[in-house]
Amino acid sequence: MPFLSEPSRAALDRLAQDESAATPPDPLTRVRGIRALTVALETESAILQSVREALEGGSSWNEVADAAGLGPAAAKWRWQGTDSEIEARHEAGRKRAVRPSSVPTDLPGLSVSDAAARLGVTPQAVYLKVTRGTLTARTVDLADGRKYKRVFLPDDPEA
Repeated sequence: MPFLSEPSRAALDRLAQDESAATPPDPLTRVRGIRALTVALETESAILQSVREALEGGSSWNEVADAAGLGPAAAKWRWQGTDSEIEARHEAGRKRAVRPSSVPTDLPGLSVSDAAARLGVTPQAVYLKVTRGTLTARTVDLADGRKYKRVFLPDDPEA
């Protein structure tokens, strides 16, 4: 009885046909075929089922992780819990992955490190000045969940 899903099996079959063709496909077609198989296997339900069966059969998370080429923490992150818990974890990971990685440049005030450079002190000194009330700072929350501490110098009109 086959254990791969239909999309994985189809992608594997297409790649095998390309592999055994008398004339190999062009390089971009090969890349697309390999990528299609990779995408299909990344979402393969047989992996989760196999992990659950291995654990029920007495295998440890260390053994599962070793078989998958992962660390135990990564294996647990991928496959531990109910279907809904796993999906929620993976969805949160996808959301984090699409967030911009650069700091926005249109934030008010200065970053702590920029304020420290402007004042000629260390970032720790800026935090002390904020704590003592000699500098104003506030946290700016962005819609995507990122937060930035912004410092306002005395000559800043937004202070």
